[in-house]
Amino acid sequence: MAKARDQNEGEEEEENNSSSCGPKVKKLTKRKKKELGISCMLNTEVGAVIAVMRRSSNTTTDPYSQFVSPSEEIYDSTLLYSLKSLRSLIFNPQREWRTVDPSIYLSPFLDVIQSDEIPASATGVALSAILKILKLEIFDEKTPGAKEAINSIITGITNCRLEITDPASEDAVLMRVLQVLAGIVKNRASVLLNDHSVCTIVNTCFQVVQKSASRGDLLQRNARHTMHELIQTIFARLPEIDQVREDGEQSTDQTGFDDYDGNLDSGGYGARCAIDIFHFLCSLLNVVEITETDGSSTQNSDEDVQLFALVLINSAIELSGDGIGNHPKLLRLIQDDLFYHLIYYGTRSSPLVLSMICSTVLNIYHFLRRSIRLQLEAFFVFVLFRVASWGNSPQLQEVALEGIISFCRQPTFIVEMYVNYDCDPLCRNIFEDIGRLLCKQAFPLSSPLTSLQIQAFQGLIVIVHNLADNVEEENDYSSSKGSYPLEISEYKPFWIEKCDNGDDLESWIKFVRLRKAQKKKILIAGNHFNRDEKKGLEYLKITNLVSDPPEPKSLAYFYRYTPGLDKIAIGDYLGDPGELHIQVLKEFTATFDFSGMILDTALRTFLETFRLPGESQKIHRILEEFSEKFYDQQSSEIFVSKDAVFILCYSLIMLNTDQHNPQVKKKMTEEEFIRNNRAINGGKDLPREYLCDLFQSIANNAITLFGQSGSSLEIDPRRWIELISKAKVMEAFILCDFECQLATDMFASIAGTSVATLAAIFEHTDEDDILHECVEGMFSVAKISQFGLEDTLDELLASFCKFTTLLNPYASAEETLYAFSNDLKPRMATLAAFTIGNKFGKSIRGGWRNIVDCLLKLKRLKLLPQSVSEPNIASTSSTDHPTHSKSESVVLFPPVPSDHVYGSSRQSSGMIGRFSQFLSLESSEDSMVHSGSEFEHNLKIIQQCQIENILNNSTNLSEESLLNLGRSLIFAAAGKGQKFSTPVEEEETVGFCWDLITTITLANIHRFSTFWPFFHDYQLLVAQFPLFSPCPFAEKAIVGLFKVCLKLLASCQSEKISEELIFKSINLMWKLDKEILDSCCELIVQALGKIFTEYPANLQTQTGWKSALHLLSVAGRHPETNDQGVEALIMLMSDGIHVSRMNYAYIMDCAFGYAALKIIPLDKSWQLIDLMSDSTNLLVQWFKNGYSDPGSNISTTSNSSEDGSKTFNSSSFTTNLFVKLADALRKSSLVRREEIRNHAVSALRRSFKLADELGFTSSNCINVFNLVIFAMVDDLHEKMVEYSRRENAEREMRSMEGTFKMAMELLTEVFLQFLEPLSQNSGFRTFWQGVLRRMDTSMKVNLGDNQSRLQELVPVLLKKMIIEMKEKEILVRQEGNDLWEITYVQIQWIVPSLKEELFPEEEL
Repeated sequence: MAKARDQNEGEEEEENNSSSCGPKVKKLTKRKKKELGISCMLNTEVGAVIAVMRRSSNTTTDPYSQFVSPSEEIYDSTLLYSLKSLRSLIFNPQREWRTVDPSIYLSPFLDVIQSDEIPASATGVALSAILKILKLEIFDEKTPGAKEAINSIITGITNCRLEITDPASEDAVLMRVLQVLAGIVKNRASVLLNDHSVCTIVNTCFQVVQKSASRGDLLQRNARHTMHELIQTIFARLPEIDQVREDGEQSTDQTGFDDYDGNLDSGGYGARCAIDIFHFLCSLLNVVEITETDGSSTQNSDEDVQLFALVLINSAIELSGDGIGNHPKLLRLIQDDLFYHLIYYGTRSSPLVLSMICSTVLNIYHFLRRSIRLQLEAFFVFVLFRVASWGNSPQLQEVALEGIISFCRQPTFIVEMYVNYDCDPLCRNIFEDIGRLLCKQAFPLSSPLTSLQIQAFQGLIVIVHNLADNVEEENDYSSSKGSYPLEISEYKPFWIEKCDNGDDLESWIKFVRLRKAQKKKILIAGNHFNRDEKKGLEYLKITNLVSDPPEPKSLAYFYRYTPGLDKIAIGDYLGDPGELHIQVLKEFTATFDFSGMILDTALRTFLETFRLPGESQKIHRILEEFSEKFYDQQSSEIFVSKDAVFILCYSLIMLNTDQHNPQVKKKMTEEEFIRNNRAINGGKDLPREYLCDLFQSIANNAITLFGQSGSSLEIDPRRWIELISKAKVMEAFILCDFECQLATDMFASIAGTSVATLAAIFEHTDEDDILHECVEGMFSVAKISQFGLEDTLDELLASFCKFTTLLNPYASAEETLYAFSNDLKPRMATLAAFTIGNKFGKSIRGGWRNIVDCLLKLKRLKLLPQSVSEPNIASTSSTDHPTHSKSESVVLFPPVPSDHVYGSSRQSSGMIGRFSQFLSLESSEDSMVHSGSEFEHNLKIIQQCQIENILNNSTNLSEESLLNLGRSLIFAAAGKGQKFSTPVEEEETVGFCWDLITTITLANIHRFSTFWPFFHDYQLLVAQFPLFSPCPFAEKAIVGLFKVCLKLLASCQSEKISEELIFKSINLMWKLDKEILDSCCELIVQALGKIFTEYPANLQTQTGWKSALHLLSVAGRHPETNDQGVEALIMLMSDGIHVSRMNYAYIMDCAFGYAALKIIPLDKSWQLIDLMSDSTNLLVQWFKNGYSDPGSNISTTSNSSEDGSKTFNSSSFTTNLFVKLADALRKSSLVRREEIRNHAVSALRRSFKLADELGFTSSNCINVFNLVIFAMVDDLHEKMVEYSRRENAEREMRSMEGTFKMAMELLTEVFLQFLEPLSQNSGFRTFWQGVLRRMDTSMKVNLGDNQSRLQELVPVLLKKMIIEMKEKEILVRQEGNDLWEITYVQIQWIVPSLKEELFPEEEL
């Protein structure tokens, strides 16, 4: 303002200078014009006052003229003189008005105001004059004498005298007074007022407010408005006062209010007047109204005054803001007096007053919450929770709920409540109680919803959305999230409120979560303690809540602050004489603060926390400890020793029993009580007044000696004093923002009730707005639950899927379709469930079962798009261009824009966008009459579910979620939870399930080895179901499994374990029932043919080769598939590249299986037998190359260890493979077709010739003979004899005889080929006997009437072998070698005719 005046002066000078350009006419400057205007105003006001005074003296018509003097002379001459003197000076000022002492032109008007004889009309005009002076700011804080002048105005106003006049005139004067009071504090010179003057202004204004209560409504409104303006102006300056102190002088916080006089030097009025005024406003809350009824008077709080006071208090807090925190006395007023009154009257007032109280506390929370931690908790516990619960009027409940919701709408309120209270073991669970209260009030039991239920529901939605929005902001939560709930790994005192490393956010979050975990465990320990004291204390040790050995302080805090503990057990424990118990009692007593309390109040506070035991010694120990504590903290010097306190405590307990026990008939008097307590204070008496007060207190209010569990719902002065004492030592309210871990933990505490409430409201409401709010709330719950609350997400899905009407297995398709078409809820629930599956699938666990069940029902209703019902088609379609989806009913849908899928915020997210589209679809559709149009409408809704994205995006699912999805599909395919009306429906459903399993498996083929073992276990599990039907399940499974198998083998980086897993499942499926191969043989052979043709190099495991070849063998026996199987096998064996030592034996078995089939063309069988024989070359090659064939580096099985590797690399392994080959040819020589038998023997002969390079040892040779040659000869001999005994089987017998002859020749050839190594074996003697025995059997074979041709062959063969043996000196007659004797004897039996030829020496 000073700068503005300087500018004005400069402008005036310029104006004077510019005037020199014109004629020399004297012009007024702006400043002089202003001065002249002030003079005119003052002149007018002086004239008006004089005129009114004269008019009043001359009037005779005034009904009150008897009180008015008839002549002007009656007025004090000094009044007229001062007015006239002022008029003479008005137009002749010696200097500018703003430099003139204001008292000069104010005094005449103030004299008029203070005069007793001046009429009210003149007083009113004088007040108007002063108001104008103030508004025009003729003087300011820099004007000389301004301080005295403005204080004189206040003095004049407070000493205003009115003659007796009419009420209207008096009201007019009072309104002028109010205007002047407001003008004073708004004037720039008001900074010169001292604290006393400001208080006087407020007091004067309030007096007018009180007087206006019996006057007109206009005066009352103006008085209250002025009071409001005064409070606003005064408290708006409070932050400036702080700034003044910081810039210059010492703050009032440092100097103290007693030293602060609020004079000019210190910057005018300040905090002291604000304190006094605020204290005065708080006292207005206690104004009572006395009403007389039936001769008795009752006191009730004056609601009108309370509302007025609350409005003023609110204004003071709003304008002062956090500046109040810089003034300790003012802050203490709010912490103590104000909050006590707000809490006290909060449960005793009308809805309007309660609403204002809630607003006041909310304002305090905004600016001062760091200083009101316990007060805020008490307000919620004793007011809001109590009023909002059942039993109060609906109006009060609604106000309390609205108050709670208003708090919850604040950005950080709920997280601060959780951190400051729910995570503090010594406080109530405020956030959890809020959530549970809202759920309880919102939960509907019937329809329609009441306004209270809707209000509570909206509050719950506010909390859920708030948590969800803040959880979304954490992007890397999954990697940083700790376990839920947090485990207590070591002992840490749970009463310590401060984090050691509070500056580190991660450490602080861990600290907060740890305290919450401790609090949960403490409550559980309390429950155990109430059941069994020892178990409760043991649980404290197990959960690391107390140290081992126990720390007394931890046990003391457990007993002191754990809610709901059995107080009898606490008292017994504290009174026990054990050393630990005594230490716990000391620590327990140390938790109390008895400062400022009288003895009975302290004793009540102490005994309220436990039940005093009945044993006198225990009582003695407890009271002794209490007495010592009270004596140390006594605020006066009444007691000279703790013994005096102890004696008086006993006396008070006895007095309490005497006064309040109904069995005591004669009550103790006050005098008797005083007499009983004489000379107990160190030999002296206690003050009589003190004892009288104690007696009256006990007599009027009993001490609760037998406290009960739980806390009182009332707040009384004693409990309030204790709260204030506790608040002084407690850590300040923690200001914090949301963290994802905390948000998840917060919701976990109310998750169950929240989901149940949302589901119940969705069920009972029919209003579209509430339904959509419910769905949005469900999405928010899902957003939160995806971070560690998977059970809640599953519960959410289960709750809402039941509203889809798709989960009723007993409803027919028509009934389900009708309900789905004619109700909005099922369509909304369906869209919501599948949307959650799309957006939050990675966190779904058991909820997949509900989604799968809904999906199957939609399949039966033919409401699925083709991309879902036929996933193979979807997988082959192009994804580069948008395509139309086709449903099973051949209805085309337009593509859904990508921005309708996902979004970045809740308001613009894809979920909400999709529901907006859903709403538009609902509103745009007219009432559908034809069933066809209803069906198409349902199809459009299902299209919005985007079910195909669940399958296509399954790669984003977590491993656990994928396992649960697979489990649900496998169980559904097995019929669990399904009801099929026809076999066709069952087959379609099973096939659809396996199509989906195949689709998600192919999409996740990169992690096949991690999830498929579990899928295989699920298949084993469903196979054990009591009503399991293997045929449709296994048939459809094999189709999908081979698709997966081909996909795995097509990948060049396929893992060995994956190959084994898939073949393990394939083997399981086809072995479930013998009919499965019959129905699936074509598909199996076709798939195996593709494997052997395109991917043989990718078969890496023994399990894979064994399973594939065995399955090819058994499936290829069907006439429809044998051609394909043979061709595939021939191609594999002809190539030879993929034949390895690992798969060699299985290939031989498979080849034998095909070669022996009667339905196989003869040329194919021969070709297979030749390929088998030629494979001996591979064995020779592997033997020569040191066992390094293409399969030498491939493991045998998933369990292949050192044993498997040694088997492949041992020297005898090639011999074993040859035995396998030879055995396969041996078995081929036993088939019914002669051509194949003979060809097999010939092939075996070739194989033995090639095997000469395999380096057989003597043992190998013996083994080969036993397993192959001897076995073949024996089997052929048996069959030959069998045929000889049949009728009309001569042809078969002769055919078999021919093969047997070839076998005997083969025996001789192989014997001669390996004679040397055979002879070197220690078992050669036994072996040779075996040869001779078979020769003997062949020679003497009985073919009935048919003459055998073997009698001619056997001598020739024997002769060959014996001659060769002689030539090689193996058969030599010598002592000790009985081989000669054995041979000689056997020849006599077998072929006597050869005896002389072969053993001429014996004849000699």
